[in-house]
Amino acid sequence: MLSKGWEYNMNCYVKEFFKRGLMFSGFGPIIAGIIYLCIDASGVDLKLNASTVFLAIISTYIIAFVQAGSSVFNQIEEWPKAKSVFFQMIFIYIVYIGGYLINNWIPFRFQTIIIFTSVFVVTYLSICLTVFFVTKRISKKLNDKLNKELDK
Repeated sequence: MLSKGWEYNMNCYVKEFFKRGLMFSGFGPIIAGIIYLCIDASGVDLKLNASTVFLAIISTYIIAFVQAGSSVFNQIEEWPKAKSVFFQMIFIYIVYIGGYLINNWIPFRFQTIIIFTSVFVVTYLSICLTVFFVTKRISKKLNDKLNKELDK
């Protein structure tokens, strides 16, 4: 039996990772379907076979699973924020680059992978910083309101 120490907490985080992943992974195939629908609506003659569609469905399911599950890294209180952000970014990056390469959505060329990686990192960090500063601003406003109420 696990004690209520670090191992117990990690076990809870792993369970939460899978719970979140399973809750939201179904959105991946829906997004793949929407992308194929948009490509079709744009007039591009897209020749798809069953194995291509199946691979896209499975890979987008995995991408969505890891994307949702990896949010648990931000809940690990024992870790510094930078470590949490780094692990979440690495997990998401690995499944994105893997999914894009397996599906041939980007070519397997060094230059393309560098561009993809650069865009991914800049976008990811921009979103993280935006969320961080917005949350910090909202928290400050709420704390100020609470302090004013307590001073009354």
